[in-house]
Amino acid sequence: MGETIARNKKALFDYEILEKYEAGIQLQGSEVKAIRKGRVNLKDSFVKILKGEPFLIGAHISHLESVNSHFAPTERRDRKLLLHAKEIAKLDAKVNKDGLTIVALSVYLSDKNLVKLQIALAKGKALHDKREALKKKDAEREAKVAIKNRDYQ
Repeated sequence: MGETIARNKKALFDYEILEKYEAGIQLQGSEVKAIRKGRVNLKDSFVKILKGEPFLIGAHISHLESVNSHFAPTERRDRKLLLHAKEIAKLDAKVNKDGLTIVALSVYLSDKNLVKLQIALAKGKALHDKREALKKKDAEREAKVAIKNRDYQ
């Protein structure tokens, strides 16, 4: 995995990640330049399989000021994902059978300088699991502060 451009932190908080996949994204015109400049937001985005083809829904890629507004693609349009047929079939079966969700985790540049999307098969967390995660995070933060303060005394 190359340089990470954007992450979906909310997905890691709301879902328990089961399996991760790498997918290509079908982009138009200036979207690649916009992504390279970090103008992408994955919050509230997910993947849906429609007629045997995976689509990224809800991702936001902003326009660049240098782009002609007549040729600029819609910022929140559905974008087709590029996966192997076996992976698509496996994901579709798990979503339909087990009631799992496919979420977008991050956008990054591959070693060959291509824009890639890391997606994951995920299971929704219950409210008490989220509270537990927050408690754990707070405890880790307090421990780091205590260690830091101890070093200065």
